[in-house]
Amino acid sequence: MMIKPLGEKGTLLLALIAGLSLNGSFSVLFSSIVPFSIFPLISLVLSVYCLHHHYQDRAMPMGYPSLAAASFLLGLLIYSAIIRVEYPIIGSNFIPSILIVILVFWIGRRLKVLRQVDQDTE
Repeated sequence: MMIKPLGEKGTLLLALIAGLSLNGSFSVLFSSIVPFSIFPLISLVLSVYCLHHHYQDRAMPMGYPSLAAASFLLGLLIYSAIIRVEYPIIGSNFIPSILIVILVFWIGRRLKVLRQVDQDTE
């Protein structure tokens, strides 16, 4: 069995960080409840920059663009749920929490299917 590099899982992690930092940047800039910080903006710029260079260097295998989009959406929802826990005056975090669980299981299932398809082709 050949050991593969973590390039595609790195893409999923970068998409997750980009989603977290995008929602954090919007919350910092447009919400009066969340205090201002420059770090979500820096994180957003760096994660998008790294994603851009990653996409320029190599093409994504079949099935990974949908996983990257789901990881980005997962990052958005995670930050939203965390902020709603920290500041309950914003509202309930029930729907983001349910969507987070559904996305995590869907991403895990898709990774498992892609791993099996990859092993079958070898």
